[in-house]
Parts: sequence; C-alpha cells; structure tokens
Amino acid sequence: MTPTAEFLSGVAARVRAGERLSDEEAAALLRSRDLLRLGELASERRAQMVPGDRVTFVVDRNINYSNVCITQCDFCAFYCAPGQEGAYVLSREEIFEKIEETLELGGTAVMMQGGHHPDLGVEYYEELFRAIKDRFPITVHSLSPPEILHIAKVSGLDTTTVLERLHAAGLDSLPGGGAEILVDSVRERIAPRKARTEPWLRVMREAHGIGMKSTATMMFGSLESLEDRVEHMRRIREVQDETGGFRAFIPWTFQPGNTELEGETESATAVDYLTTLAVSRLYLDNVPNIQASWVTQGLKVGQVALHFGANDLGSTMIEENVVAAAGVTFSVSADDLKHAIRQAGFVPAQRRTDYGLVEVF
Repeated sequence: MTPTAEFLSGVAARVRAGERLSDEEAAALLRSRDLLRLGELASERRAQMVPGDRVTFVVDRNINYSNVCITQCDFCAFYCAPGQEGAYVLSREEIFEKIEETLELGGTAVMMQGGHHPDLGVEYYEELFRAIKDRFPITVHSLSPPEILHIAKVSGLDTTTVLERLHAAGLDSLPGGGAEILVDSVRERIAPRKARTEPWLRVMREAHGIGMKSTATMMFGSLESLEDRVEHMRRIREVQDETGGFRAFIPWTFQPGNTELEGETESATAVDYLTTLAVSRLYLDNVPNIQASWVTQGLKVGQVALHFGANDLGSTMIEENVVAAAGVTFSVSADDLKHAIRQAGFVPAQRRTDYGLVEVF
C-alpha cells in the first residue's frame, strides 16, 4: 500500500515515542511518496539515537589484495577467474606501500577485501596481519563473512576457529560486505555460488561472540522486492538484539554497469536511495550509526542523506576498485568531506573505525 497522511502521522507518533516499527510499516514507508516527511521522521529518530550536530567520517583505504575469485557473482564487475588475464594477488611489499601512504594521509585503518581465492588459507592471512601489526599502528577492518566462510573451507576449519586465529593475528573488526540482500531467493539469482543468509549471519554472531565488532551493509536495487529489503533489515535487527555487535548499517545501491545483470535492472534513483536510507534509520532502532554512501550516489546526494537519518559520511576511500569496476568513480578527500558536512549544516569530525573521535573540526 501507499501510506496515507493518517498512516504517516501514526508512524510519526510512534517514532517520537521511541517505539519499534513493524515489517509491514517499513514496507509501507518504502512505498511512500512523501519524501520530505520521511526525511523529517528519520532525522527525529537520528536525533534520539545520536544526539548533537556532529557528522563523522573516517580516513581509510580499501586494499583489494586479490581479484581472483571462484564465486563469479552476476552483480560483480571486479573478479577474475584463477589464471585469467588480469588476475592478481598483491605482494606484501605492495600492501605495505599502500598502508604507508594511508598513514601519511592521516588514515587510521585499512579494509582488506578480495575474492574467494582457491589457494589462500588461514595461514596466509595470519602471517599478513601479524606483519602489518608489527610494522604499522593501524586498524585492520577486513574480510567479509563470505571470505571467512571461504577461508574456513580452504583451511578445513570451522569459522569460529578461523575468526579466533585471525583476531589473535591482528584482525580488529569485520566489514559487512557480501550481504547484498539477506534473502536466499534473491541470493540464488544474483550470487548462486556465494554464502547464503544463515551462514552470513552465523559468522557475524560468532565474531561478535569473541569480541569483534562489525558493520552491516545492504546492496539494494538489483532483483529484490521492497519486502526483501525489509526482510534483510529484520535479520540485521534480530542479530543486533542478540549481540549488539553491529556498529553501523550501510545501505548502498547496486551498480549494474559491466556486470551480468546489466540490462536486467536499472540503477536505483536518488529518491529510492534516500527513501531506503530513511527507512533503515527508522526500522533499525538498535543500530546506532547509519552511514551515507557517496561512493555510489555522489557527494551531493550524500549531503542530502544527512537530513534523512544518516550521521556518518563514510570513508574518504583513498582507494576503491570494486564499485569503480562497474563504471562509478566518485572520489573525495578529507577536506571534501569536511566541506560537504559543513555545507549541509553539521559539524565535521574524523573518527576511527570504532567511532572513537580523532578530531572535531
């Protein structure tokens, strides 16, 4: 249904009372055409959960240590099959150079993500993370749940053991990548060889259980329905109720360029993005931080997102390759983010991966 003014008034009253929204209400809000009212409601909920006028960002770098992947997801334009021309695994020296540059630019973290390489087991990552921690004062926020599942399979270990070993070697926290849409009927269509919903959630529960925090993401605008988006958020909310381990939720839009899905779907519009972002803030009443995604929507829409429930403008992303492979190449500096936050009427603050403040500007 398309929500009526009376429906929106009822939701507004519940938001102001701090009450939890139902799945049906969230789906109805995703169909709302009253974009400004939705933004106002999301801003109210944001003020309840993250009081004040600060908007944070982090200076870090995505290091895609390898593009070799046997999963071959239809939505991905980045991967190479083993032995294919262009396939690579970065040397340790190349990774160290990227980390040195990150620190020189004021960075505090690296997010290392790659494909599902058939030959890289847990020992490879243990040795790499120990070497990084021995050399650099930097947070290692790396490896999505599907990567953890793949490493466990290659190594012949259970995922809890893999997480414990990697945590001991220097892995500080997990990014929420590989979630796409946490509905198996959708995953079967866009990533048939990738981890299903329950294993993804299990890895997150296990990571939280050993003291590792994480983020959660949602890639929307591929082949899912609005109800699928709500189902995805419901699964995140349930795990957060159990563990409290998600630091942030990051919804971002699928980019079909150069993928197997090109022609089957169109890029989500800015209106769809802002609507979904606002509903995520209203529905995920137990996740403190909602991150705006300028990487796929551009910085102008990112600014608007700060008035639709987001309290964080994400990362400078000194390097980004996966979305760029789909033909989307927005780029910003820390100064760009600070300027954009001020223009939007907020106070910029650099944070760490754990949302501790580095500096308020």
